[in-house]
Amino acid sequence: MNALAAHRIVFGGSLVTLALGFAGCVPQEKYDAAVTAARSYEQQLGSTRDDLNTSRANEDRLRSQISQARADLESLQGLSDGSKVDLEKLRDAYDALSKQVAGMDAGGPLPENINILLASLAEQYPDMLQFDAKTGMLRFLSDVTFDSGSARVKDSAREVLRRFAAILNNPELAAFETVVTGHTDNVRIGKPETLKSHPTNTHLSAHRAISVRDLLVGDGVAANRVEVAGWGEYRPIVENGPRGAAQNRRVEVFIRPMTYDTTTGSWGGSNGETRPATTPSAAPEKDSTTPAPAPVITRPAPEKDPN
Repeated sequence: MNALAAHRIVFGGSLVTLALGFAGCVPQEKYDAAVTAARSYEQQLGSTRDDLNTSRANEDRLRSQISQARADLESLQGLSDGSKVDLEKLRDAYDALSKQVAGMDAGGPLPENINILLASLAEQYPDMLQFDAKTGMLRFLSDVTFDSGSARVKDSAREVLRRFAAILNNPELAAFETVVTGHTDNVRIGKPETLKSHPTNTHLSAHRAISVRDLLVGDGVAANRVEVAGWGEYRPIVENGPRGAAQNRRVEVFIRPMTYDTTTGSWGGSNGETRPATTPSAAPEKDSTTPAPAPVITRPAPEKDPN
């Protein structure tokens, strides 16, 4: 390309010189034609030079792309060779999670016989209980389980809890634990006598969960298989109105695969969870009509008069 360009430059210059040299002895038309031809060659020369520069730029860009592609290929090969162990770990973790999810399929995490027993119990007490087989959850409606502002379980609900405890003690649930969670609506506690025992809705929800837990433990359910929690008004299932909503005032009991190894006293049950070991209660506690202290809540004064 350089030789061609030089040749064209020399050739173009010669034509200009030739045209000027014969300007005085050739007809004007030939002179003008020679000048026009010289200018045309100059334009062609400029275009050729531009094409050459563009070609060189494209060549440099292609070389850079090839170099990057080679580097990417080498990097991918290195990852493929060096990450086999990591890929195997990820695959094992995925398999473990898949098994765990499989246990929570459409039939729920519970044995079919237990689903039948719980569904039957809920059918016998439709005004008090709701059962969801998909999640293994039994819901106690607070308005028929407790008096307003009280954490004491009504006498009419105690027989239901005794029958529920008998189901929890079924050998088919030996590898399962129970989580009792209390909920309220968003109406703040206003009565002074209620505030003495339950300063907030969170306290009230936790104390109600503890009351349910105490009755279950009193009926033979191992204390180290029952967990309690109180969510107060922060997990409603329907929108609260000016007076709250009855559906949000509830106690939910979830039955799930054991996360605590009662034989070794360590965490890491069927879901593979690892937590610091704690010492569980050794024996069931007696029935109590007042809430036991919550793990993270200061024990309120005993409730004397339900509200």
